[in-house]
Amino acid sequence: MKNNYLITGGAGFIGTNLADHYLSHGKIVTIFDDFSRAGSELNASWLKEKHSENLRIVKGDVRCLDSEFDALIEDSEVVYHLAAQVAVTTSVVDPGVDFEINARGTFNVLEAVRRSASKPTLLFGSTNKVYGKMDDLEIEERGNRYTYADTKTGIPVSRPLEFYSPYGCSKGCGDQYVLDYARIYGLKTIVFRQSCIYGPHQFGIEDQGWVAWFAIRAMQGLPFTIYGDGKQVRDVLYIEDLIQAYDAAIENIEKTRGRAYNVGGGPNNTLSLLELVSLLEEQFGRRLTFEFDAWRPGDQRVYISDLQDAANDFDWTPRVSAVEGVASLVDWLSSNRSLFPSEVSL
Repeated sequence: MKNNYLITGGAGFIGTNLADHYLSHGKIVTIFDDFSRAGSELNASWLKEKHSENLRIVKGDVRCLDSEFDALIEDSEVVYHLAAQVAVTTSVVDPGVDFEINARGTFNVLEAVRRSASKPTLLFGSTNKVYGKMDDLEIEERGNRYTYADTKTGIPVSRPLEFYSPYGCSKGCGDQYVLDYARIYGLKTIVFRQSCIYGPHQFGIEDQGWVAWFAIRAMQGLPFTIYGDGKQVRDVLYIEDLIQAYDAAIENIEKTRGRAYNVGGGPNNTLSLLELVSLLEEQFGRRLTFEFDAWRPGDQRVYISDLQDAANDFDWTPRVSAVEGVASLVDWLSSNRSLFPSEVSL
């Protein structure tokens, strides 16, 4: 395994878990983050307390990189580009900032890799939103969920892209640049079109990270809003499984370079919003309080990843079930209640 890792957005939810994984295995990790996301400072403090060696934290912004960042790239063997504006709703309100972070920021990181002598491997965290609303697919309603009528194994990476919302456009732009830089410049790049990732150190908000957001509000005893009818379905992937996928893809870089992969829980790990509510009610032993509101722009009624390419190319499938993963998230939240202050006393 490679020894020097650079993680942009490394104090975010995925980056923190990824950094902890590599530091725990004796690797050298540099986190590059602007600390604009809620919880990022807390995540960085936790990492510093747990790992006194081999961790470097650099504050910076992918929109305006300099020679210091070039030096970080030169010293790295693997770069995870996870820094991003992550919410569709935010992109609709301020598409300019969304573009600068997700599109230009990704371009800037790619250019730093291209200019380097070391030419590190780069893995980009993309999104299933690059496929758009997928209105052409026949959807059926079954109880508290929607399901595909004919698509049994999920959405394959061969599906045509159809960017929808400024967020879909900006992430899709970065996605395509990452793939093209492998073709044109011979870089070792990989794209992961990720579905709903969840787990510890996730400071979910209403606009992004819905599994954690629902769980946080449930723990606090506070109401939350379901946009749409709650029957929309996603394949959910526990963070430990995502990290295993990252490792496997990097280890098989000669096969994975220049390729995109749909990475999520797959057909065996799906939840509708209403089904998650039921799981959380079981976990906390009480009814949750929520209300419904209008559908949000670009929301897919169903998205499930076809994982066959990942299985074929780097022998990866998820191991943690949705039930097990949600229980683990709830355990972590319950052990870290002080990180999520609430005006309600339970």
